[in-house]
Amino acid sequence: MFILTTAFMAVFALIFVWKTFIVVPAREKVIKERLGKFQAVLEPGFHFMIPVVDRAAYRQEMREQAIDVPSQSCITKDNIQVEVDGIVYLKVEDAKRASYEIGSYKNAAINLAQTTMRSEIGKMNLDDTFSERDTINANIVREIDKASDPWGVKVIRYEIMNISPSYRVVDTMEKQMEAERQKRADIVLSSGQKQAAINMSEGERQQAVNLSEGNKAKRINEARGRADAIRIVAEASAEAIQTVAEATQAPGGEAAVKMQLTEQFVDEFGNILKESDVSVVPEGLANIKGFFQGVNDVGTVMND
Repeated sequence: MFILTTAFMAVFALIFVWKTFIVVPAREKVIKERLGKFQAVLEPGFHFMIPVVDRAAYRQEMREQAIDVPSQSCITKDNIQVEVDGIVYLKVEDAKRASYEIGSYKNAAINLAQTTMRSEIGKMNLDDTFSERDTINANIVREIDKASDPWGVKVIRYEIMNISPSYRVVDTMEKQMEAERQKRADIVLSSGQKQAAINMSEGERQQAVNLSEGNKAKRINEARGRADAIRIVAEASAEAIQTVAEATQAPGGEAAVKMQLTEQFVDEFGNILKESDVSVVPEGLANIKGFFQGVNDVGTVMND
């Protein structure tokens, strides 16, 4: 009996000590109630409690918490069903309000995140939901933070983890992307062919220009050559005429010119008679050269 009484007293003492003293960790705050009413917020450290009268009603985690938002079905603006999940990051700033203003701020934050997410997804087309994640996250944070302010909870950020369309939608998107890639490939190929044709035409045009320029330069050079030749011949003829003119002014020059003309006339006349089939004058006249030669010799003797 003594042992039983001793054991009972020991247990009672342990319960008394357990209910009398409380140690609050650094990461938490404890809500102290006295006779069912709020008494104080116990900061981290060692605190005294009145057994039976006081009790630690709530313990609140004061560190930032990451709460998983379960996947849910959402309908986009273009009526495509997608599965979306995410993570909400929040922190308790007022332990008293987090204990008394809301039953469970975690469940409330999750439900509000899901509701806001469905609303934001419904405002966008499927393509926009992939490219506008930052906008969706910011809108969800703003809405949850506005609602959670009375709870003494601060929503820090929200991150969408996955946006998963159905298999049929994924298959359609893959076909669309393949068609888009093929379209870009065709555009690049046609642009290359167009540029190649332009380059070829530019090359042909430049070749034609070069050929025409070459022909032009050739004709100019030939014309200049002919002009130079004509000028040289003219200068030679003029020089020859000048020489002849000077020779005719010398003593006996005029007679020499006449004689030269007579010889040329006789030679040409003889050639005509030889080549012609019809005789217009007697052939003996072809020997007139000898007659003139004799006359010339007589003139020479007389001059001497």
